[in-house]
Amino acid sequence: MKSNLILVIFLLITKFQTPLLAQQDNFIEKPVDLTTQNWIHGAENCEDTTDPPIQVVQYNSTTWVLRQNKCANYEAPFIYLFIGEDKALLMDTGATKDDDIFPLYKTVHQIINEWSKKNGDVELIVAHTHKHGDHYAADGQFIGKPNTTVVGLEVEEVKNFYTIANWPNEIVDFDLGNRLLKIIPIPGHQASSIAVYDTATKILLTGDTFYPGRLYVNDWNAFKMSIERLVKFTDTNEVSTILGNHIEMTQTPGVDYPMETMYQPKEHQLPLSVLTLKELSSALTALGDTPTKEIHDSFIIYPVDY
Repeated sequence: MKSNLILVIFLLITKFQTPLLAQQDNFIEKPVDLTTQNWIHGAENCEDTTDPPIQVVQYNSTTWVLRQNKCANYEAPFIYLFIGEDKALLMDTGATKDDDIFPLYKTVHQIINEWSKKNGDVELIVAHTHKHGDHYAADGQFIGKPNTTVVGLEVEEVKNFYTIANWPNEIVDFDLGNRLLKIIPIPGHQASSIAVYDTATKILLTGDTFYPGRLYVNDWNAFKMSIERLVKFTDTNEVSTILGNHIEMTQTPGVDYPMETMYQPKEHQLPLSVLTLKELSSALTALGDTPTKEIHDSFIIYPVDY
């Protein structure tokens, strides 16, 4: 009898010590291991594919990673959704405009609706890692929708939205409601490029500036300074993983898939490490002021005018 009473007391204590979030149906205590995650990667014959147009992976209870099917567009960009108590942030809208082919709004709306049923309504902020067409094509699906704001694509619009006074040297906070993000300007690949650091998961998003693929450099000096800025940031902030917007490298070190490939069965893993970021920084320093193509195991430095 005494042992049963002790057990009941223990269970009650455990219940009330458990965080509220952990009691929710959608709580995932341990995040998905993105180093082993299998992604939809196109098909030899896209007419026969049964893969969905968008793959949705719930990283944890408040974070989602979406990937566009390569059969819809060879770019197959990754898209990220972070939800806080007041706001949800969607980073990028993919490479396809047509919602019949690429139902991004419907997909994101469903995720947020399910979240809101348990946690209350949130405002959706649709933002971008940078102004290239494969990252904002589906903006039109979100424009004019209720409780939704779509951030502009130009440098001035990005500066004004996030209140960045000293572009590109100032890192600013962006609060989703008990979930703080840090916005880091990183021009070089494109003028309005930003990185996003999530203090909750310690994920660092780097867009097309740093990912397992061809790092297209439009402004060599700006790109070098941006990579230095990211490295400096990682020196003082814990980073669990670095996630970009594409996979173009194969599992063979230094070998990439050809441009416009529609089928990538042996892709490099999506996450990159701080060590690999520092490898890029060191390589850029060694190359000096001359834009130079250089192949590394997990990325290729690729000046646009090379």
